[in-house]
Amino acid sequence: MLTPRTDHLIDLALDEDAGLGDVTSRAIFSASHRSRAFISAGHDLVGCGLEVAARVFTRVDPGLVVTVTGREGERVKAGEKILTVAGPTASLLTAERTALNFVQRLSGIATLARKFAEAVAGTGVRIVDTRKTTPGFRALEKYAVRCGGCFNHRSSLGEHVLIKDNHIAAAGSLTKAVARARAAAPHLAKIEVEAKTLAEVSEALRAGAEVILLDNMSPVMVQQAVARIAGAAIVEVSGGIRFETLRDYALPGVDVISIGALTHSAPAADLSLTVIGTTRVPPARRSGERRTRR
Repeated sequence: MLTPRTDHLIDLALDEDAGLGDVTSRAIFSASHRSRAFISAGHDLVGCGLEVAARVFTRVDPGLVVTVTGREGERVKAGEKILTVAGPTASLLTAERTALNFVQRLSGIATLARKFAEAVAGTGVRIVDTRKTTPGFRALEKYAVRCGGCFNHRSSLGEHVLIKDNHIAAAGSLTKAVARARAAAPHLAKIEVEAKTLAEVSEALRAGAEVILLDNMSPVMVQQAVARIAGAAIVEVSGGIRFETLRDYALPGVDVISIGALTHSAPAADLSLTVIGTTRVPPARRSGERRTRR
């Protein structure tokens, strides 16, 4: 995920936090002061964004030496180190909060995604995310979802056709919306339609939808809709599904469950940076300068 977009996000975050400099660290530590530190987990979690955090440190100061000791998408035990960094103390502390913000956010999403993925293991149902992401951070947050073992729904409006309730209302009917989308969409594009009632499920089938999204239905209604679809379309279920009710919806015939909470409600993981050693390197003497003995 170390793309130009990621570097841009890092630069924006650093400008936000340290655009005027770090007055505290620069006042306390000289340029020759060096420290070593590590980032560790405060609880069990799934690591994600480690390389992004490492990039933050080197973006602040290429003289910082970063070693990533954890692996993306792997479980991290409480107290386990995921990254070490050494170099100029002021630079290290300037980068600290921004690096932690990235890795805490992404590890939090990955940890929640792992919880959801494990809850439906063996059912054949895929858990996918939505577009309910932090503006600008979609690629990173969807990457975190994958690190956690879940899957991505579309990443942008341009990826495939998804006809929702407002499209249907503005077009005049579900059938009209599907027909217009079919006429304009690329020949390989699937047409997905949101259905809130069993009548809309039947209309979507008659219109030739390849994917039907069952929105805010009860588990009983989902069962009825699946029976009506009878394998004629991919079945996605979404809307109001919590972790506590997840297995109620992971029913035979359901292919996908989309969960906006994977990104919009994931709590930040508990990770912190600890300084473990400091050294002060005497500044180099200028040419011709003599050391005074005392």
